[in-house]
Amino acid sequence: MGSKRQLSNSLLHVSSEDKKDKKLKRLMGTNPNSEKGVVEEYGVRTSSVEIERFKDDPATIEAMTVQELRTALRTVGVPAKGCKRDLVYALKCFVDKKMDGENSLAEEEQASSISAENISVKTKVKNLSNEDSVEDVNTDLEVPGFPQHKGRVKKSAAESGKVSWAKRKVSSNIDTEVDNTDEGVNTPIMQTEPWTVLAHKKPQKGWIPYNPRTMRPPPITRDTNSVKLISWNVNGLRALLKLEGSSAFQLSQREDFDVLCLQETKLQEKDVENIKQCLIDGYENSFWTCSVSKLGYSGTAIISRIKPLSVRYGLGISDHDSEGRLVMAEFDSFYLLNGYVPNSGDGLKRLSYRVTQWDPALSNYMKELEKSKPVILTGDLNCAHEEIDIYNPAGNKRSAGFTDEERQSFGTNFLSRGFVDTFRRQHPGVVGYTYWGYRHGGRKTNRGWRLDYFLVSESIADKVYDSYILPDVGGSDHCPIGLVLEL
Repeated sequence: MGSKRQLSNSLLHVSSEDKKDKKLKRLMGTNPNSEKGVVEEYGVRTSSVEIERFKDDPATIEAMTVQELRTALRTVGVPAKGCKRDLVYALKCFVDKKMDGENSLAEEEQASSISAENISVKTKVKNLSNEDSVEDVNTDLEVPGFPQHKGRVKKSAAESGKVSWAKRKVSSNIDTEVDNTDEGVNTPIMQTEPWTVLAHKKPQKGWIPYNPRTMRPPPITRDTNSVKLISWNVNGLRALLKLEGSSAFQLSQREDFDVLCLQETKLQEKDVENIKQCLIDGYENSFWTCSVSKLGYSGTAIISRIKPLSVRYGLGISDHDSEGRLVMAEFDSFYLLNGYVPNSGDGLKRLSYRVTQWDPALSNYMKELEKSKPVILTGDLNCAHEEIDIYNPAGNKRSAGFTDEERQSFGTNFLSRGFVDTFRRQHPGVVGYTYWGYRHGGRKTNRGWRLDYFLVSESIADKVYDSYILPDVGGSDHCPIGLVLEL
């Protein structure tokens, strides 16, 4: 932990003869074309003439056949999947992005930074209050902008650019309102980034949406001793590896993390060795735990470039350790717990178990570890603690993840015992979600929940340099979250 962090070229080895290894590299490997620049990252450049033609006459795109649309999209390296409506949208998004980005591309490359232009706008959300139905934490999610499994979601994507790798559809019930009086800025917010729109049924005065492009601090300097942790509920690792065109494969190169924590891998023990054999280039330390009581369910893993001092699995209580929900790695300066807290389930069948047994047992385990050194708990904790952490609080009072019992348990067992919600401390009054339900296409309208956390011991809370969300990374119903800790 005392050594300076080094940039890793890739997380997974890819053999030209092994298709499975290729799929693994898409999740955690390098992007071999990254040096070619933002414009050519996804394929061949489109001629300016064609772009101008589409820009000047949008009806041309609408009039194209499905085959013509797919040919045009493939030419520019954009996934050409879905119905005609999706293809039209993807091409329009690419054209808009291309035209809007040409002027700023040179400056962006020279700056060697992926910070976006500062824009000051006011946004309003129309008709978001039309949905009164209760959304269950376990519902499925349509992830606009990322290809998904057949039957699960619509396939639609237009990927381009260095700042945002995936263009997302924004429902027509989301609008933007420009504030022309604010320092003379009249640039509307990018509708391809729905998380930048304040989406909440009952927003309080002063609440603002989380925008990682403008709210994250500058990258920590290389001479600062630090560690970067990423946590992600992947909602099925094998399913994620099968996705074509997902931006997930760029995660390691983009974030250069030291440790990756995965939840809901849904792996069986027989699958683990095949994956571990592919881990190279500085991330050979990996530790996996799988459910044995229900195969292909739950599961957690820690993948690290730093070799831990020790590793433990579970809470040490047989009643809690058959579902592969917890793995702990001890490092020089802290204990890292990666957890997937049980969901209370349909009909809240596991609510009592969760709040009277699991939460107290996990809390006691953390306090016992804390006697030796600070503790970091990360993962899908399956609780939106406050009303700011969920789009529709009133409609989900008896939904798993937002019951009074779960919220009180979260406060009593974790926050009141000296563990700090790092994102909320850094961003009070900021609406940032990490999970979006499939049922109502929550991601494209940013109707979400914040269920994923980094909780840290109070003794190291002041050392947190950044606690952040990566809402533009798709492939799961959750997005990754990150923590940068100074050591």
